[in-house]
Amino acid sequence: MKRRQFLRAATMAGAGAMILPRVRLFGADAPSNKLNIALLGTWGRGEAHFGAISTENVVALCDVNEEHLAFGARKFPAAKQYNDWRKCLDQKDINAVVCCTADHNHAFAANWALNRGLHVYCEKPLANSVEEARVVRANYLKNKGKVATQVGTQRHEYENFNRVRELVLDGAVGQLESVCAWGNRQLGRPGYLPAAGDPPRHFHYDLWLGPSPYHPYNPGYFSGGPGMNCLQWNMYWDFGSGQVGDMGSHTMDLAWNALDADLPTSAEAKGDKFNPDVTPVRFEEHFDIPANTWRPAVRASWYQGGAMPESPNRCINLKAIDHGAMFEGTKGVLVADFTSRVLYPGGDKADFTYYKPRAKEALLPPMRGGFQREWINACKGSLKTSCDFDYGGKMIEMMLLGLVAYRVGNKFSYDGATGQVTDCPEAAQYLRRTYRPGWPLNG
Repeated sequence: MKRRQFLRAATMAGAGAMILPRVRLFGADAPSNKLNIALLGTWGRGEAHFGAISTENVVALCDVNEEHLAFGARKFPAAKQYNDWRKCLDQKDINAVVCCTADHNHAFAANWALNRGLHVYCEKPLANSVEEARVVRANYLKNKGKVATQVGTQRHEYENFNRVRELVLDGAVGQLESVCAWGNRQLGRPGYLPAAGDPPRHFHYDLWLGPSPYHPYNPGYFSGGPGMNCLQWNMYWDFGSGQVGDMGSHTMDLAWNALDADLPTSAEAKGDKFNPDVTPVRFEEHFDIPANTWRPAVRASWYQGGAMPESPNRCINLKAIDHGAMFEGTKGVLVADFTSRVLYPGGDKADFTYYKPRAKEALLPPMRGGFQREWINACKGSLKTSCDFDYGGKMIEMMLLGLVAYRVGNKFSYDGATGQVTDCPEAAQYLRRTYRPGWPLNG
């Protein structure tokens, strides 16, 4: 090889050696392109995020339980540790937050994070009062071009959600008339638990209470295992919203995804005898949803704890589905759970010749990488997610309005633009909650 050829080849080889590391340095997994994430809650639902966020820089961990905090620190040893999420959110290098706190802290932590310009993934329910839902949603809309948000209804990643939406939009049931969802979980409690001893030294009970009114410690609130602990406390009014916010968030999402709905114009509800301590077990709520560009006004409903919608046909056993949704139209009925669906004709004349299934290439695309990854990618690019705080905020606001109607015992009209009940003055007190000093919702 001539000297000139050798030098040229060596130069190219050297350039190649320089270029390859630069691809890794500035690629999707490069340190310069990773989120700096704070994980609020490091056990239970928090642990469910370990895999997804481990590709990023987890720089802060927060948990009111020192043992749970140590559990998270074993996975992310370089992260700074906190017991109070209010202090955690002031760490200067954070740019994204995953909120897995107790339900009654969700809206607070999410809103504080938005006020600091941070991307937010918040486990469901996004809020525990109508006011909380509206404040968080409004704050997100104000910052929509700057941050990515996602409500943790992770079943939304199932492709069945797309198939159900396609069937409804494409007229498989004819013109849509009503939609409902239901869940059969039943967790009854007589009332708040009495004082029973002192919190263990590793558990900061006062921080767990957060903004909620004080209730004495009882270990019965925390007797569940990982992923199930919330079932011990989320049915109490001051700590959660029962099955409305729990499985209601997941199951109504299956219906909400197909509606392109705005806030309801009315709400009514009925259920178990009112208990000032505990949300109802058997319960149903109904809403009038305004028309949009592709469907008329429809009635939307949620049933729980043994209350069920009427089956449209004796051949359809809705009770065999523990959590499901049903769409009724002028020519058919669509029944679905999270991963499957069945389409029924609505009589002898409903032969489905009016319905043409989509071509394969026209199907809605699957969610690539999973639900959590969709949010992480959105933080780095489009800022668009499937269940942002606008979509999820309106859904939980509707669901919580049903609990307001239950408490007043009357159907009422609702102005979604102002967040006001227009014909039932006593409902106003139930649109918001009372908080302890030091815990402002808009901090």
